[in-house]
Amino acid sequence: MHTVYWILIFLGTFSMMEFMAWFTHKFIMHGFLWHLHKDHHQKDHDNWFERNDFFFLFYAVVSMTCFYLASYELIWFFLPIGLGILAYGIAYFTVHDIFIHQRFKMFRKANNWYAKGVRRAHKIHHKHRGKEKSENFGMLVVPFKYFKK
Repeated sequence: MHTVYWILIFLGTFSMMEFMAWFTHKFIMHGFLWHLHKDHHQKDHDNWFERNDFFFLFYAVVSMTCFYLASYELIWFFLPIGLGILAYGIAYFTVHDIFIHQRFKMFRKANNWYAKGVRRAHKIHHKHRGKEKSENFGMLVVPFKYFKK
């Protein structure tokens, strides 16, 4: 029974992170912390690192804190929470930074329906260089219209 709870908590956390990414991106990155996210939309910098990369650190600290708290047996459920956050972070980095923005030259030939839809939605998100008028703030789940030809 413990294993079933562990798996459900992990999957629930991973799924909830898509909502958290959308919420953070729409209301925080395109809101009061735009000054950290702006360089991601305005490619007029020469640096490989972006101020936007600091958002990764926030979720990494949350995940590591969960691992630390899970080391106490009374709060075992923080381990699947921390791993769910970590797994989403890996998925986000792979899809957003590697596949879409090609920060590493990998997955360039991925051309299936899901890859095309995610790429289209993200391209629309970056259509506007400012913080207003953007759409498609999620990463792994995007509106169905971007999967149509």
